[in-house]
Amino acid sequence: MERPVLPLGEYVQALQRKGLLSSGAPLGADLARPVSAVTCDSRSAVPGSLFICKGAAFRPEYLSAALRGGAFAYVSETDYRADAPCIRVGDVRAAMGLLADMAWGHPSGELKVIGLTGTKGKTTAAWFLKSILDAWREKEGLHSVALLSSIITDDGAARKPAVLTTPEPLDLQRHLWNAVNAGCGYMVMECSSQALKYGRMAGVELSVGAFLNLGEDHISPKEHPTLEDYFQSKLKIFDHAGNAVVNLDSDRAREILNAAGTVPGRVVTYSMEDPAARVYGHKLRPTGAGTAFTLRTPAGERELEIALPGDFNVSNALCAVAAAGLVGVPFDCVKAGLARTRVPGRMETYTNCGKTVIVDYAHNGMALEALLRAVRADYPGAPVTAVFGCVGGKALDRREGMGLAAGKLADRTILTEDDPAGENVTEICEEVGKYVTLAGGTFEIVEDREEAVRRAITEAPAGAVVVLAGKGAEGTQKRKNGPEPCVPDALLAKKYLDLPLAEG
Repeated sequence: MERPVLPLGEYVQALQRKGLLSSGAPLGADLARPVSAVTCDSRSAVPGSLFICKGAAFRPEYLSAALRGGAFAYVSETDYRADAPCIRVGDVRAAMGLLADMAWGHPSGELKVIGLTGTKGKTTAAWFLKSILDAWREKEGLHSVALLSSIITDDGAARKPAVLTTPEPLDLQRHLWNAVNAGCGYMVMECSSQALKYGRMAGVELSVGAFLNLGEDHISPKEHPTLEDYFQSKLKIFDHAGNAVVNLDSDRAREILNAAGTVPGRVVTYSMEDPAARVYGHKLRPTGAGTAFTLRTPAGERELEIALPGDFNVSNALCAVAAAGLVGVPFDCVKAGLARTRVPGRMETYTNCGKTVIVDYAHNGMALEALLRAVRADYPGAPVTAVFGCVGGKALDRREGMGLAAGKLADRTILTEDDPAGENVTEICEEVGKYVTLAGGTFEIVEDREEAVRRAITEAPAGAVVVLAGKGAEGTQKRKNGPEPCVPDALLAKKYLDLPLAEG
């Protein structure tokens, strides 16, 4: 797929059609001049670039550097009176999404993109679906599919740790373009509420848009001011989708179904509670290594197995099954793909000396409660210790939700560091601790995460379960001056369980 080289006038006309221009065509702009690249990074500016001034931390010197690099015009909400034409827009984030899609030649039109949104389970469902699609494409001798998740960005050209759940528009469109050229055929991507709200996905066509569930998360002045804003942002996934998948077990499922009804294609439902769902999972049985269950669809009943415990992971698997059905994956590939899925940092379980440690990314109240309930069901009577923290500066609602979950369901709670940013770790933990106490639990604060994990494991009695929540497979802590390396929870679990670090 070749990248188009469009004249500046085409970009300006596109902004005008979408009502994004604050004024007419920029004075002195050469609308016939070809745009060699569109960028928002002054370090990437080359001769013939169109530069986008975006971000709360934007400084005029970035524009000056871009112009020195060869940019000949810029898009901005503010006219900086620079020595180049200013294309003024009312919403630079929406403008960037539109321009990015044009600059990369609308690559989602050449792929089957499957997007997933929800408060919890997006990553696990995405990995299930990628594994299913890969099993199908391997059978046909085709390239593995691309994945954009909160853990990994794999676009067929490079596989790297993710920076954002859903990348910024110019990066997102580049990943889609790479996936087309690598022959991936499909991309599975997590769609965050922020990406949907602020137009990062402008122009992205989804063959399938899936809505997993709804709970309170990302409610803060910097993200979503209310739960309703968060919910409405997530519903925007159906604006991009040709077909839809909806979880009937979700809160506000009826409203989600109504929104999904706007897609031009099919709407497929899934459930573990409503037998009327098109994709219904029931008769769950723990296998020791995971969970077996019975799948009922219009084609009949069949048996499936996943290598993860917990009812909520069966729900994630059902979402993947429903999406796979919409793109025509044969059942044998669905079964094989589910059975072999392993998700880094999701329900990773380590056992030694009669103690069990579970590492999971559960990082909001809804996810932590589901995780602890699964632990209570799978390890009846076992003393349960929960180790977790809450992020600083955003998602303030997590403090209440996670505190209440631990207070209700853990026997011991140790509060510690988890991406505090500029906030004081002890102050964050004290706020969370109020909710632990309110729910009837007790807590202690150990600021250093490794020390918190060490104490939780070494002080736990035989037969106990220790849950390390929030960080999953992450290897950094976001502190005041930015990300700093840290030891991932899984390595800490193995270290203090005295397990070989090369295994597991």
